[in-house]
Amino acid sequence: MLKDPVCQKDLDPQDAHAVAIQGGRAFYFCSPDCRARFDKNPGRYAAPELGIRISVGVMGSASGELTQAQKDSAYALGHETARRGFTLVTGACPGLPYESARGHWDSNGLSIGISPALSLREHLQKYASPIDVFDMLVYTGSGLMGREVTNIHSSDMVVIVGGQSGTLGEFAIAFDEGKLIGVLSSTGGITGLIPELVRHMTKPTGAHVLFDDDADKLIDRMVEAYEGSHFRRPTDLYG
Repeated sequence: MLKDPVCQKDLDPQDAHAVAIQGGRAFYFCSPDCRARFDKNPGRYAAPELGIRISVGVMGSASGELTQAQKDSAYALGHETARRGFTLVTGACPGLPYESARGHWDSNGLSIGISPALSLREHLQKYASPIDVFDMLVYTGSGLMGREVTNIHSSDMVVIVGGQSGTLGEFAIAFDEGKLIGVLSSTGGITGLIPELVRHMTKPTGAHVLFDDDADKLIDRMVEAYEGSHFRRPTDLYG
């Protein structure tokens, strides 16, 4: 059970009336009144042990020609997630997710890599993937496509950066699971195609897709959407 940080009431996430994100953590409230009291003095109530750390998954191009502008946008995204205290989740791969992990790492954020490999040796040799910007590597042994599901399920929010067919698969999983999805439009790849895809995806999954070409603004909007309503749609409650 969770605990409302203001009134100390035990709380099932499904029964929460409001959520506030503070210091990278989500705090759940039994009523709008408790949320309002929290907002007036978050320093008094935002004890880390009462909040749930928010994880942001970054999915995108792991190979191919990448411009410096694409790399810079992905790096800025990693910096922003770290600055806000979020945990970063990637596929522990090269390319744009690596650039985000590097930005997150350089800004002292907590970085988790979900590897397709069964072991460190396989991660390094078979998948030729990095290890230098992760606090933890999770070896799924699921292969490239199999680990995509773990990536998405491990993320409270998902951000798409660039990408080709593999990233499109991750986007489809996130959409089908009703996730809050941000698309960093400045990173090319499939990001320019997603608006048209979304117009044709009429299945009512509860997914919410936001677009912006600025990493800071995109994360701001995702936090606003999560606090506003999307906290009510975690997969384990509405799947």
